[in-house]
Amino acid sequence: MALLKETNAQYYAGQQAFDVSAGVPTSSFNCTFNTDLVDSPIPNYTVTNNGTALAVGTYSVNANLLTVTATLAAGNIVVQLNQPSINQNYGSYAYISLNDVINNFIVAYIGVGKLISNAKRTDIMFHAKRGLQEFSYDTLKSIKSQELTIPPSLSVAIPQDYVNYVKCSWVDDVGAKHIIYPTRVTSGPYELPIQDDSGIPTQDDNGNNLQAAQSFTEERWAEQSSTNNLAPDDYRYPYGQFQVGQRYGLTPEEAQVNGKFIINERLGKFSFSSDLAGKLIILEYISDGLAYDLDSKIPKMAEEAIYMHIAYSILAGRSGVPEYIVQRFKRDRFAALRNAKLRLSNIKTEEIAQVFRNKAKWIKH
Repeated sequence: MALLKETNAQYYAGQQAFDVSAGVPTSSFNCTFNTDLVDSPIPNYTVTNNGTALAVGTYSVNANLLTVTATLAAGNIVVQLNQPSINQNYGSYAYISLNDVINNFIVAYIGVGKLISNAKRTDIMFHAKRGLQEFSYDTLKSIKSQELTIPPSLSVAIPQDYVNYVKCSWVDDVGAKHIIYPTRVTSGPYELPIQDDSGIPTQDDNGNNLQAAQSFTEERWAEQSSTNNLAPDDYRYPYGQFQVGQRYGLTPEEAQVNGKFIINERLGKFSFSSDLAGKLIILEYISDGLAYDLDSKIPKMAEEAIYMHIAYSILAGRSGVPEYIVQRFKRDRFAALRNAKLRLSNIKTEEIAQVFRNKAKWIKH
């Protein structure tokens, strides 16, 4: 049986049409989109009868079964996905869902006469999710990005499904990215205890330290000037040319004009230098692949690697399994993961050759 379930109209246009007869008060239609139809919180589809939109409330969906309570005119009824849902569907054939991975593993690896005679579905699910998390960090193409504008406060919130950042860049007028580097010359303090005249932190009635509303360090960093006319109290000021970066050579992290950022763990925000106020930025970060149902998909090029990970994890966690069996599956997991990394690296020899042609330039002195 073919793996493609959608027609071209469903995939490209997000439409599925059904023939209807006149005068039927209630009709049901089985929709076969790869994307699930949802009614809440906001419907991701609309329904028309011979080109006329049906009123909201006259139709509903349950497990992709559309029920229409309005009396329909003879002709056709068309279910139309909204554009974001269509966009999410594009390229979906390259992925396999986590639920399908679990089902396939049970069929292929669990049972009488197989190496793993029995295993609970909950155990398989746990190891599958852990494998997806680990693969998301350094194997899968799981980099996410957000386009943000830096407000006057010079801070933007850390994304909800954030695990670690990959790159942060500001975007110029022609859409080109300029990398913003983190800085080591300052940091955001995690606690701001209020001290008495002796320097001892003070406490409230519950015995907890009183906390200041704002950090002086963060205020001073936000108020620093981005000018090149350095004042004597500026950390970039060359004290008699003996500052590191002057006497001992250039400091690369300071030798750029794209601004700087720090991660403020206390506030849960990225904080930027003042020269980036109002700039459009792109924040690229990685997640663990489990934050949303849409994330819980595995590239088919890494499908074998996730099977080997589940098998090894189950066998390694059981008593009585011979060590040579565990080591065999450990090697199989390593080999499958290495193959997945090579496949997903998407290396094209033509593209590499085009970049290397830059090495052939003559630099005349």
